[in-house]
Amino acid sequence: MLAGPLFSREALTVPRQFMHFLIRSGYVGAFFILMYTAAQTTFGWQHVRNLGDIARFGQLVFQVFAVVQLAMMVFFASLFAAGNVAQEKDRRTLLLLLMTDLSDSELVLGKLCSSLLLPCVLLVTSIPVFAFVQMMGGVSLNQIACAIAISAATGLAAGSWGSLVAFWREKTFQTLAVSLIGIVLFLGIVEGVVAVLGSLSSMGIIVGAMNPFRAMLRVLDPLNTSGGINYVSVAMLSAGSLVALALAIIVVTILRVRIWNPSRTLGDMATLDEKDRGVSRPPRPVWNSPVIWREMMTKAYGRKVIVIKMAYMVIASAAFYSVFFTPANSALVLGMVSPIGAAFIALSLLSMMLINAQGVTALTSERDAGTLELLLVTDISAKEFIFGKLGGILYNSKELILIPLFFMVWYLWQGVLTFENFTYIMLGFLSLVLFAAMLGLHSGLSYTISRTAIANSLGTMFFLFVGIFICMILILQARASFGLQLPSFLVFILGGSLGLWASLTHRNPSPALTLAAGILPFCTFYAITSFLLGQTLGVCLFIVAAYGFTTLAMLIPAVSEYDSALGRTEMPKG
Repeated sequence: MLAGPLFSREALTVPRQFMHFLIRSGYVGAFFILMYTAAQTTFGWQHVRNLGDIARFGQLVFQVFAVVQLAMMVFFASLFAAGNVAQEKDRRTLLLLLMTDLSDSELVLGKLCSSLLLPCVLLVTSIPVFAFVQMMGGVSLNQIACAIAISAATGLAAGSWGSLVAFWREKTFQTLAVSLIGIVLFLGIVEGVVAVLGSLSSMGIIVGAMNPFRAMLRVLDPLNTSGGINYVSVAMLSAGSLVALALAIIVVTILRVRIWNPSRTLGDMATLDEKDRGVSRPPRPVWNSPVIWREMMTKAYGRKVIVIKMAYMVIASAAFYSVFFTPANSALVLGMVSPIGAAFIALSLLSMMLINAQGVTALTSERDAGTLELLLVTDISAKEFIFGKLGGILYNSKELILIPLFFMVWYLWQGVLTFENFTYIMLGFLSLVLFAAMLGLHSGLSYTISRTAIANSLGTMFFLFVGIFICMILILQARASFGLQLPSFLVFILGGSLGLWASLTHRNPSPALTLAAGILPFCTFYAITSFLLGQTLGVCLFIVAAYGFTTLAMLIPAVSEYDSALGRTEMPKG
């Protein structure tokens, strides 16, 4: 009743959909597939009788599950909350909601709670899985309760932030980018304050609890009592502070929702007033390719995109500063990559997520505004439209591409990298950038509902990165017995192939996309193993080949003709 009719409608309609049950069962199934892969990686095909080994395995599985679920709550809570409101703005139905008798609190809380319904359901669904892990030993019920509490509080805070940004900003790309960069900046500021105060000081512990990942690591290490405080107290402090932060964000959103909205309508009225007063502006010359002209020469993604780029530069500067003052003999991050490599990877991942967000919103904004249908009846060819959009995405994201490359150039100048390795990294990074941009366009063409297209595109990128991270951890866990336990990774890889196939071939299945979905996880797995073995050429070749082929498999149908890309005609069979 507090959230009002918006949440009531969502709570009544969502459980009636088949996808609701499919997602719940798939979430639990993914956990058990991951558990099976970890068990085969740890024990192989031998029969385990030692209770201590089983308990250590339970502890390993709990650590992986807790961290992955926390990352999913941060990402999807903010994404769903931001996308839910952004879709209302793009379709201009938010104005209708503002004209009803809904109160400000019912509007904000209704949208927020309906957006967090799916993450909350998945979080509750995971409780039996964690209970099953606890039965193997190595994990206490207090740890499970603390992990669930931190994940729930984090999801509420991330969703509240995404909702605030969505009500504040107009353009969907701005909403997604500010939501993502804001979370990264918040975690960076918390870690910076902790570094100044000291992680063992009382204030450092209090401020550090605002970082849910830091608090989760304390829960995963229950014997750590640094600072004279146990993990239960840290978890309670983290959950309480994040809930307080979420409540503060919600209050600000409720107070400002009618001040921020409807700004678009007021802007349109101001433009009409200028025309009524006879104010005219000189015409601007348009290129022969009007699509790319609009992408590059107009503010199609809003006037505040420069702020997003400046925030990204602040994050890059902080990463550069931390690497510059990191000793050369520092330990490897997670036992896999050097601090220099970790900084480059973090910036690259953030860049690719933002590029993917701009790619998918480049199509969804056209569809929601009703201009995509107009383009279908013009003489603009599909090739001109797709390449114009793709060129505009890369042009508007040039800072996100050049800054990670600048890092590599600096490492080359410092002698950290050889020219050969620099070439391999550059080719691999550019291949992934093109893949991220084209995946966004492909999702925008394949899904008619903007919120579904955005969730599918960014979710595919997210699960791709998470899958790589988990795979690297399991390979390190296998160590010398990796060759014998290689068949156990096939289940994990096949699961990724099926998920990628469902995403890529949602509307227009083709043999090329099916082949791409089949080979991409296997080539990525080979690239991971080659990287851990210290090989470089193999990593570059398989990354460029696999992701380049997938990019072409999405690009060629899109540039053939509009109807094929939009799924409005059936392709001839045979």
